[in-house]
Amino acid sequence: MNWREMGIMMSVVTLSALTSTSGSISGITISSPAFLAGAEIPAKYTCDGQSISPEIRISGTPLAAKSLALIMEDPDAPGGLFTHWLVWNIPPQTTKLAENSVPSGAIQGTNDFSRRGYGAPCPPSGTHRYVFKIFALDQPIELKPGARHPEVEAAIKGHILAQGELTGRCTHK
Repeated sequence: MNWREMGIMMSVVTLSALTSTSGSISGITISSPAFLAGAEIPAKYTCDGQSISPEIRISGTPLAAKSLALIMEDPDAPGGLFTHWLVWNIPPQTTKLAENSVPSGAIQGTNDFSRRGYGAPCPPSGTHRYVFKIFALDQPIELKPGARHPEVEAAIKGHILAQGELTGRCTHK
């Protein structure tokens, strides 16, 4: 097989992946200038600091996206998955969520601290991972402010065009 044939084959694989409806499509990128992927989240963004959300950057949003959703979770919580932040109906052209802010028109849900908005990392012991997940959706989510994680997950199911993850770590002092 020559390079041209390999390129055509790769294009077919890429096209196939982009048209999949499995929800496992990647391609959107989420990052933060506050910490590198896999690194420690600065204390400022945890319960040991100001408990404010870090700046989040988004790139590679598909042109077909009608909205974005963000979910932040702690998969290492003693009681199982713990939700720290839910934001949906983020305008699809958004490339940045400013520190301690959400874009105009975005809606926040209720985290597992039973509060609406960002719940800062505050592990009871040891080091925990905190996963920021971004989803590009083919439609806005029809949920009222304050919805919880199961409702948001149900609303985005079958509507994910692309998704990405950023993981940071935190050890409570």
